[in-house]
Amino acid sequence: MTDSTKQSDKKIMLIGVCGGSGSGKTYFSKALQKRLGKDVCEIVYQDNFYIDQSKRFDFDGGSVNFDHPDSFDFPLFASCLKNLKNNKVTQIPLYDFVTHSRRKETMELEPRAVIVVDGILIFHSPEVRSMLDDLIFFDTPEDLRFQRRLKRDVEERGRTPQGVREQFAKHVKPMHDQFVQPSKKYAKSQIQDVREFDDLLQTCCDKVQQIVQKL
Repeated sequence: MTDSTKQSDKKIMLIGVCGGSGSGKTYFSKALQKRLGKDVCEIVYQDNFYIDQSKRFDFDGGSVNFDHPDSFDFPLFASCLKNLKNNKVTQIPLYDFVTHSRRKETMELEPRAVIVVDGILIFHSPEVRSMLDDLIFFDTPEDLRFQRRLKRDVEERGRTPQGVREQFAKHVKPMHDQFVQPSKKYAKSQIQDVREFDDLLQTCCDKVQQIVQKL
């Protein structure tokens, strides 16, 4: 058996980490990757799969609903995950949050034994959800989620505090209540208390390492 055949037969585990914006899912995803190592674990973010909104964008906190499922290219998202699961090098799109458009360049992602899939709507989308082997949901209080989102969007995405507040009230909260929160019914594990974080992280690492050792 050739090395290429061995590689193509290797099983890839996809772990979905879902929850509202600011719930702690990305922090958990990065912590899991750090524990497992980048040679074992890679992260794919739902935010990379926004559709181009540049022609519709009016102003910060305006009419464009970035939290509605229609704002994401889920068919492309699922296709990329399928490629990774089949041990294929995959081109991941890049999104520019300043111009609200998809960049011309892409990010080449090589398959790893573990792929963590991070996003607010990954359990809502049947085509993405069907790719996942494990599903973890962060059920975090709304006030804490808002404070985290406010800090991130202002510091990392050049947003205004007023725009973030207006967007949260107009789009983020309604979409969370309508699409994100109901999708937790698909989760195999849920975390509701920050004190549970380390235990879940260790449990997840132990589970993954046991699986990886068998590959």
